[in-house]
Amino acid sequence: MDKYSLLVFDWDGTLMDSKVQIVNCMQSAITELSLEARSNEQISNIIGLGLEEAIIALYPILKPKEVQHAAQTYREHYLFKDKTPSPLFSGVEDVLVGLKEKGYELAVATGKSRRGLDKGLSETGLHQYFPITRCADETRSKPHPQMLEEILVDYNTNAKQALMIGDSEYDLQLANNAKVDGFAVSYGVHDLLRLLKQGPVGFIDDINQLPKWLSDHA
Repeated sequence: MDKYSLLVFDWDGTLMDSKVQIVNCMQSAITELSLEARSNEQISNIIGLGLEEAIIALYPILKPKEVQHAAQTYREHYLFKDKTPSPLFSGVEDVLVGLKEKGYELAVATGKSRRGLDKGLSETGLHQYFPITRCADETRSKPHPQMLEEILVDYNTNAKQALMIGDSEYDLQLANNAKVDGFAVSYGVHDLLRLLKQGPVGFIDDINQLPKWLSDHA
């Protein structure tokens, strides 16, 4: 019997190559609101947090209403104005098909809003693989464990049977806080050394390596 029965994926930087679009939309919002400049690297660093939490990390002095306004401005660019492509990483759908065929339950735990994740699921056609998903605007932002704990309840699965897969330290901190094994992918927004500090049980450099890792660690 496999060690894990439930695989919980982060979205941005793990399944979807969306870093450029997220950075572009945040830069557009910053420009539109005449906020103090932030580098692309600074913005990349907060990918994975909930939107308002990300804005607070970039601009700690903003008042709550200003944070909400900045978040809404970002959403308008992300949902409607920005046309930067955000493709799936190569091989993602084939990997998901194979995992489903092997009997794994799949879920998504993301810092995106519900509207943003639904947009991504619709554009990629991945709805069918993820019956259960959680977003930062309907639970708590990573690294708080709530979204992962809710997924465990929905699947009636205990923490030892789940694996949280992500590209940011926030994903791995989420796993640690929920007492779930964390697993790192090195091709996303945070570098491998940073990820390894969170103590993941393993890592891969390409999503296509995941099935073999799972098979080797069953």
